[in-house]
Amino acid sequence: MIRKGDESTKNVTTAGPVLQSRQKTDLGITPGQQIVASGTGAMITTLLVTPLDVVKIRLQAQVKPIGSGHCFLYCNGLMDHVCTCINGGSVSKQWYNRGGHFNGVLDAFLKISRTEGILKLWSGLSPTLVMAVPATVLYYTAYDQLKYSMGYKYETSSSLIPVAAGGIARVFAVSVINPLELVRTKMQSRPLTFKEIVGCIRTAVQDGGILSLWRGWGPTVLRDVPFSCLLWFNFEILRARLMRLYHLEETTFPVSFVSGAVAAGIAAFFTNPFDVVKTHRQIELGEMDALKDVKRNPASTFLIIRRIYARSGMNGLYAGFIPRLGRVVPACAIMIGSYEFGKSFFQRYNEQHQR
Repeated sequence: MIRKGDESTKNVTTAGPVLQSRQKTDLGITPGQQIVASGTGAMITTLLVTPLDVVKIRLQAQVKPIGSGHCFLYCNGLMDHVCTCINGGSVSKQWYNRGGHFNGVLDAFLKISRTEGILKLWSGLSPTLVMAVPATVLYYTAYDQLKYSMGYKYETSSSLIPVAAGGIARVFAVSVINPLELVRTKMQSRPLTFKEIVGCIRTAVQDGGILSLWRGWGPTVLRDVPFSCLLWFNFEILRARLMRLYHLEETTFPVSFVSGAVAAGIAAFFTNPFDVVKTHRQIELGEMDALKDVKRNPASTFLIIRRIYARSGMNGLYAGFIPRLGRVVPACAIMIGSYEFGKSFFQRYNEQHQR
């Protein structure tokens, strides 16, 4: 005969293992809690790593040479785009050469700070914040939902599930956010005002249609989808090994931070050439030929890679790699660590609430 008190005690003692098991077979938090966890991490990460992103784009942008008979115009609303040199372009060339050539990460930091002001290292922060929060929410929410809908379980599921979920989630997020990503890249590659960026977008839509706002979508997908697949493949493996090594029942912030950093470094190395191509494509927004009646057909991604390699070798394909690595590794480590910490927090909260 089981007394009422004993039955209550039995229910309490068996609740923990049941809930722990559930944590390893489904997400265990609501979509709203996912948004809070990922959005907060995105804001913190963006504020910390934007200067490195600015330097990376500047180093990649200077690899692209000025064509014969063209110059860079600053006052035409297109910022640094290659346009026809009408009046000699002396003022424009003087503006383009401001700050000189960057000889590395530290040199770029110093020259940008000295010639343009320290705040220029955070140029493009506003569209980055506007873009980062919804992009991160879409990406991380889609990844977790897809992963667990595919039946993912720690230590027992195939490593292909994170690969598939990460790739699909990245395509979805890139397609939605690509126009804002383009605006951010333009603002970081050279200084310009919001009025000028509006003129840039208007000119692009008039010349190339609304689809011109998705310029760079192809190389962005070629960069981000392999990056996402490699990131989550390595992250899930590293996290599982660290949890077994330290006999952990749930993910901790240090485990997520270290796993995210290592996985991001591996993914960044293999995808950097596509990042260079993406930057080149998006900087060309508003570019015009000397003959207005001739329409340019944008070169394919692999043709651009061959041209960069022929001109600059592997150094060209890995232009900006060090600042990108310095940005991607801490960004992914902070973002994934914060997100996993937030998920663990809400999972514990939900368990206590259910009890």
